Amino acid sequence: MISIGLAGWGDHDLIYSKGIKPQQKLKEYNQYYSIVEVDSSYYAIHKSELYERWISDTTSDFSFLIKAYQGLTGHTRQKYSDVEMDLMFQSFRESINPVIHAGKLKAVLFQYPPWFDCDRKNVNVLRLTKERMSNIPLALEFRHQSWFSPEMREKTLSFMRQEGWIHSICDEPQVFPGSIPTVLKPSNDDLTIVRFHGRNTQGWTSSGTTNWREVRYLYRYSNEELLEWKNNLECLQKDTKEICVIFNNNSGGDAASNAFQLMDLLGHEKKDLPPQQIDLFE
Repeated sequence: MISIGLAGWGDHDLIYSKGIKPQQKLKEYNQYYSIVEVDSSYYAIHKSELYERWISDTTSDFSFLIKAYQGLTGHTRQKYSDVEMDLMFQSFRESINPVIHAGKLKAVLFQYPPWFDCDRKNVNVLRLTKERMSNIPLALEFRHQSWFSPEMREKTLSFMRQEGWIHSICDEPQVFPGSIPTVLKPSNDDLTIVRFHGRNTQGWTSSGTTNWREVRYLYRYSNEELLEWKNNLECLQKDTKEICVIFNNNSGGDAASNAFQLMDLLGHEKKDLPPQQIDLFE
């Protein structure tokens, strides 16, 4: 089974009716996609009531990939005591409890920063993270190429299998060391995540812009590139029961249309766009 969705639901103008209110967007998003990545959870630990509202706005077969709060992955660069980290993990777990209890949590995505390299200290961080998150399904995404260097690739994958991590496979610009290659190997029999970040090499490392997100994920995948990924996904299916694909290339509004293109290539049924939006897709 391959499910396809987008990172967030607020910015994808292609799929929304004109004049739609922000609080109505998730319901409309759910008409086109069966999964979404919750990106806002990276910036703040939400109140559980917010997740409860999102649960009520979605159908029973809808699921959430929730991105771990930045304090849990070291993106804040702050030094926390063990007690502070324990409390932060507890607060995050409690916040997402409604999604777990509703059976709508696909996984929590732990995406580590570009300076999180492959060494013994960080391996221990990953082990402690699994312990702190208990039995919640966790996906792991690196941003430092050392984890998949030729001498470490199989060791990293073996570690992920042993520790129960779900592999988040990336399609992203190859800017070393702050990116990882596309490694088409599942680490979990039940689930694999694939995230499309675009291939904007120059934008990936851009600095000096007021909003780096405006350029970093500015990329539109060609039909040929998506056809290649159709073949990749079909190969991955041999080793994992389910694949969740997330398009994160939305700096230019391309994620929604690229997702529809991949659905077509895979033969997925999809809802027609509102009439006034069809020209945008074409």
